Amino acid sequence: MNLTERFLRYVAVNTQSAESERIPSTDCQWDLIRLLEQDMNDLGISDVRVSDQGYVFGRIPSNVEKALPVIGLIAHMDTAGECSGKDVNPRIIRNYDGGTIVLNESLGMTMDPGKFPSLRAGIGKDIIVTDGTTLLGADDKAGVTNILCAAEILLTHPEIPHGEICIGFTPDEEVGRGADGFDVADFGADVAYTVDGGLLGELEYENFNAATAVVRVKGSVIHPGEAKGKMINAALVAMEFNEQIPKGQTPADTEGREGFWHLLNVRGDVGSAEMVYIIRDHDRKLFEERKQIFGQIAEELNRKYGAGTVAVEVTDSYYNMKEMIEPHMELIEKAEAAMREHGVTPRVVPVRGGTDGARLSYMGLPCPNLCTGGANFHGPYEFTVIQDMETIRDILVSIVRV
Repeated sequence: MNLTERFLRYVAVNTQSAESERIPSTDCQWDLIRLLEQDMNDLGISDVRVSDQGYVFGRIPSNVEKALPVIGLIAHMDTAGECSGKDVNPRIIRNYDGGTIVLNESLGMTMDPGKFPSLRAGIGKDIIVTDGTTLLGADDKAGVTNILCAAEILLTHPEIPHGEICIGFTPDEEVGRGADGFDVADFGADVAYTVDGGLLGELEYENFNAATAVVRVKGSVIHPGEAKGKMINAALVAMEFNEQIPKGQTPADTEGREGFWHLLNVRGDVGSAEMVYIIRDHDRKLFEERKQIFGQIAEELNRKYGAGTVAVEVTDSYYNMKEMIEPHMELIEKAEAAMREHGVTPRVVPVRGGTDGARLSYMGLPCPNLCTGGANFHGPYEFTVIQDMETIRDILVSIVRV
């Protein structure tokens, strides 16, 4: 099975995750979990095992006598919930010419490199796109594919010297719970890489500090004809809260290492309202200040409308992995050298998001992030470049090669 066939085999399986207290959060993820278990056994990967929570682990034994650090390769199996991942109907565009791609003529959906400049990475190559009705699933089934194709090369070419390699596939990364049930000790690696990035050449070891803020507003309900001086409209107070958040710092306003506040959802009426935000910043000090601003706004509104009107609950999700990776910069140097070996110029970029590796780094497993060969994730404009995936497969082999 070649790389393209393997990738198309995996994206055909719906694995969308969802907010839930259980892991995996959706039953459909088990379909890919069992498929990967079978494929890993068929490839000859050793000690393949699946936990009760759907984590799939395996290893490739060392073929050298020298004691070496055990390297882990990790990707996640689930896809995001913002766009359907069911009945994915991918299309391969051979020798892409750099023009506008018609994804779905009946829906009037096109992909123009002027609007999506990442498409230029595929010029002269073969790219896989969607039919405009679903996401593709390259995030992160491209990572899964790259890892297993690299494993196949190592297992069919025993002359390539390498230490022990641990392979891990996780559920529920897209809902921020990919590391919740990850048993670092059982996994067995000393250091690792997640393969969960973007275009060829990207290398990441700096990500957002992240938190979720839930703002709850309690109103005072009374007949509107008798409301003067008595009614507190929770929905209006919620709107007032949002208006007091500093402007120009939403995801649509920011880039690079700039942080943001992002309103995920809002619901409310006169009696009660609730808003859910995510808070992000690469700088830990600015991150803490952003969280404090939410508390300050709540205090001001409680002084205005009465104690207990507004309550804010902030929960940290993950932190910038940079401080955990910096003592292990050999991981970055090794990845950069492997990229250059294959004619790729490495580009160290900050992650405007998070990966399983961010949390795993704080769990004792230093874990920077490697590219997958795709872009425009989480929506119908997602695509991946076949030749770039093949290069990343070879980069993985070079990283673990002695």
